[in-house]
Amino acid sequence: MRLHRPYISMSAAVVVSSLGIATYLQSPEGNAHSAPETASVVQDAAAPATGQPAAVPAAPRTTAPPEPEFPARLPGLGPETLSRIPARTRQVVLVTGTGKKSAASRVVLWQRVDGGWRPGAVWAAHNGYRGWTDEHYAGDLHSPIGVFGLTDAGGRLADPGTKLPYHRSGAFSISGTGFEGEPLAGSFDYVIAINYNRQPGTSPMDGAQPMGANRGGGIWIHVDHGGPTHACVSLSKTHMRQLLRVLDPADHPVVVMGDAASLAR
Repeated sequence: MRLHRPYISMSAAVVVSSLGIATYLQSPEGNAHSAPETASVVQDAAAPATGQPAAVPAAPRTTAPPEPEFPARLPGLGPETLSRIPARTRQVVLVTGTGKKSAASRVVLWQRVDGGWRPGAVWAAHNGYRGWTDEHYAGDLHSPIGVFGLTDAGGRLADPGTKLPYHRSGAFSISGTGFEGEPLAGSFDYVIAINYNRQPGTSPMDGAQPMGANRGGGIWIHVDHGGPTHACVSLSKTHMRQLLRVLDPADHPVVVMGDAASLAR
C-alpha cells in the first residue's frame, strides 16, 4: 500500500504557523518544502516591525474643572428689597416664607465673593404664627418683612465660637408650651438679635425700643421648638451653632426676611 503525504491547506498552515509551529506546505507540483522561517515567528504585537521599542502612549490631556458661577444678585429679591441691603454687606441670611400667612420658611446664608453671591445650605425654619407683615405691632403674631442688621448674640449656653458680641445669661431661660403644644424649653439656648426696633450694639436682652413699645421688639433668630413663633425666626440647634460660628461683624451681616412674593418686590 502506498501512503499518501499529509495535506494541509494554505489557510490552516497560516493558523498553525501563527502558533509558532513549523509546517510543511504542499506545493502544486506535489513537492513538499519547508515554510519560510519567518512564517513560524509570531511578531510581538506591542513592538513595531523595525524592532524599535514601542512608543509610550501620550497621557490624556486633562483640563481644570470650570470655576463655579455664582449669581451677581441675590435670587428671589426684587429691586425694592435689594435697595435696602447696605453696599458693604457681604453676608445675608435670607429667610423666605412659603406664603404670606404661613409659619413655615427656609433659610439660606449667602456670602458675597468676587464672582457674586455664594449660597450655603438650605435650612428649614419657622416664623410668626400668622405669617408676615410690612407693619409689625406688638402681639400681632406676624414676623416683620424687611432687611435688618445682625450685630449681637447671646443665650443660656456658652458661646459656641461666634465673632459677634455674645451675652451669656440664665435670663434666656424659657418654659411653657408653644402654639402646637410643643415645649419651649431650650428655645433661647442660642439667639441672634434681629435689629428690628432695638438699639444695635447691646445685649439681645436690652429692652430699648426706639419706635415705641407698641411696635413690638425682642425679635430674634433662636433655637426651633418645633412650631410657629410669636414673631421670631427659629432654626434647629445645630444650624444655630453653625450660623453663629460663621457670622462675622467685618462682613456687616443682615437678615432679609419675608414671604417670597413680598421679597420679590
